[in-house]
Amino acid sequence: MSGSTMPVREAHRFDVARLSEWMRANVAGFSGPLTVEQFQGGQSNPTYRLVTPARSYVLRRKPPGELLKGAHAVDREARVLTALAGAGFPVAHVHGLCVDDAVIGTWFYVMDMVEGRVFWDATFPGVPTEQRDAYFDAMNATLATLHRLDYTALGLADYGRAGGYIERQISRWSRQYIEDTDAGRDPHMDRLLAWLPEHIPPGDETAIVHGDYRADNMIFHPSEPRILAVLDWELSTLGHPLADFAYHVMMYRMPPDILGGIAGADLAALGIPDEAEYVARYCRRTGREGIADLDFYIAFNMFRFAAIVHGIKGRLARGTAASANAPAMAARFERIAQLAWQQAERMGA
Repeated sequence: MSGSTMPVREAHRFDVARLSEWMRANVAGFSGPLTVEQFQGGQSNPTYRLVTPARSYVLRRKPPGELLKGAHAVDREARVLTALAGAGFPVAHVHGLCVDDAVIGTWFYVMDMVEGRVFWDATFPGVPTEQRDAYFDAMNATLATLHRLDYTALGLADYGRAGGYIERQISRWSRQYIEDTDAGRDPHMDRLLAWLPEHIPPGDETAIVHGDYRADNMIFHPSEPRILAVLDWELSTLGHPLADFAYHVMMYRMPPDILGGIAGADLAALGIPDEAEYVARYCRRTGREGIADLDFYIAFNMFRFAAIVHGIKGRLARGTAASANAPAMAARFERIAQLAWQQAERMGA
């Protein structure tokens, strides 16, 4: 199953006939009639399943309403998906990008619907214990592959700025947190705003980074521990691969109700590699001896994730939240901020 859908929310409806016209002109082999459902996920960019008698597609769009500058860049998503597909990396095929607001009201792109399994819980329930290690290894190997890709050869040299990723990210999310007054402030976030810039580890690297790499942003083969498509590239850019990997490893330190974390789970009984082993596998695949500053990278990522959830809380207050799950996610903001500060405290903050 590739994700649950629901009737399109009132705020996210559009003229299906206009979309059908666009698809007839831009999507090879398209034939209606077309019906539209909305995926329950998609906290930032509303995501839809487009169903025709022959096949289904997926549409990702900017949300309607007033948007923060630089956010919801579906054109960037379409660009990186197209480049990665050319390199054989597992992503959905993009059929076309529309930057004409007259079609459905905002920019959007249409891609293939990839059928498979999505696991919202990183303990991989339903998978036999003896197979779970292979599923974790597939996630690990796929991210290591992404970080080893030559972004210049893929035509993505200008997809972001080389170097200084962590500094820029701290600045970006600090600014968005401060400017989004509709969502309020939090003391743990305020401490992190001051602490993080002073503790950035030395050394820098640049790679294509996903920005939101976690189990539920992947579609697995229906019966094999193999990733068919990595989803949700909204936060992708050129950045520090260790920061990207640490966001993924964050699952080991998150509770089950936040990002499907596995903190507190009996990993050995579940057949899941522990954090140290998982980190070691990534290091072997990327030619590293270890990650000395992992605690910082995780603190940074929890701060960044808290800032993203803070943005969801703000959009909820403004009535532009894309997902039906937005209220539940926004309610977790303070806990995530506290978890982020606890990571800083592990380093003596």
